[in-house]
Amino acid sequence: MTVRPTIAVTGATGFVGGLVARALGGSDAALRLLVRDPARAPEVPGADTFAVSYDDREAAVAALDGVQTVLMVSAAESADRLEQHLTFVDAAAAAGVEHIVYTSFFGAAPDAVFTLARDHFATEERIKASGMGYTLLRDNFYLDFLPALVGEDGVIRGPAAAGRFAAVARADVARSAVATLTAPQHHRGLTYDLTGPEALTMSEAADILTEHLGREVRYHDETIDEAYASRRRWEAPDWQYDAWVSTYTAIAAGELDGVSSAVATLTGREPLRLRDHLAAGE
Repeated sequence: MTVRPTIAVTGATGFVGGLVARALGGSDAALRLLVRDPARAPEVPGADTFAVSYDDREAAVAALDGVQTVLMVSAAESADRLEQHLTFVDAAAAAGVEHIVYTSFFGAAPDAVFTLARDHFATEERIKASGMGYTLLRDNFYLDFLPALVGEDGVIRGPAAAGRFAAVARADVARSAVATLTAPQHHRGLTYDLTGPEALTMSEAADILTEHLGREVRYHDETIDEAYASRRRWEAPDWQYDAWVSTYTAIAAGELDGVSSAVATLTGREPLRLRDHLAAGE
C-alpha cells in the first residue's frame, strides 16, 4: 500500500499560497491548508484546513504533525515578522517536518539595502540550522505590483535611478513552488532565484505600462529625502517607510538585477514578461 505524502501550504488565503493550494488539489498528496481565518480558505477538494498563525507555536506544531513537506509563504509585513517566522520554523522542526520550502527574497543578505531582505536572510539561516531539508525560493520584485506603483497623475516615483530589476509574476512563483513541493528530494538544500526573463529599469517599465494602459506613464527618480517626504502622507511606522523607500534604493544599488533560468528549469515553461503578464491579466 502506497502512503500519500502530506503537504502543508501556509498563506492559502493569499495569492501565491492560494494558487499553490489549488494546483496541489489535483495531485496525489494529502493536503493541509494552514490559514489564519478558515472561513477565507480556498475550496480545495480533499484538503484539511487548520487555523494557524505563525506566532502560535502550539497550534503550528499540532497542524504540522505528520506533514512531510510544508510551503512557508513569508508573512505579511509587520514589525515582528521575523519573530513570527522563527517561531514557525522552530514549530515545523519540532513537529517532524522533513522539508520546508520558503518564499524568500532575491539578494537576501544581512546587509541588504532592502531592509526586509535582511529578515528573509535571518529566516533562511534559521531554516538551514533547523535540521530540516529545505528549498529557498528567492523571489524578485513582483510584476503584479508594478501597475499599483502608478500614481493618479500617471507617475511612478522612487529613488531607483537607472537600476534594473528582474521582476517575476506571482503565478510563476506559485508554479515553481508546486514543482519543489511535489519532488522535494530533487531540490534539497538548493536556493533558486526566481525572476522574469528581462531586467527592466523603472523608465522602461513605465513605457510598457503606457502601451498597456493607453495613457502616459512616466518615472520620476526621487531623491531619498523626496521619497520619504512623499510617503509620509500615509501614516506608518518608521520601519515601514524604510522598507518602502529601500525597495527602490535596492534597485538603484543593483541588488535586484540579474535574470535567472530557475523558473523555466523548475516549471518547464518560460516565465512571463511584463507585457505577457499585463496581457494575460494573471
